[in-house]
Amino acid sequence: MWEELAKAFCLMLVLEGIIPFLNPGRWRGLVATMATVSDRQLRIMGLASMLVGAGLLYFIK
Repeated sequence: MWEELAKAFCLMLVLEGIIPFLNPGRWRGLVATMATVSDRQLRIMGLASMLVGAGLLYFIK
């Protein structure tokens, strides 16, 4: 189980690094925009992301 968790973490880092590598200017703008979003909106986006990820894992498995 720990090996699979480590692989998933590594894959997440690879995927997270694609956008700043390909288009750093746009990524910088996105980060600046995210700084202006309220905490409530960020929490809702985080919850939605977790639910979509969990749902996809459920359907894949």
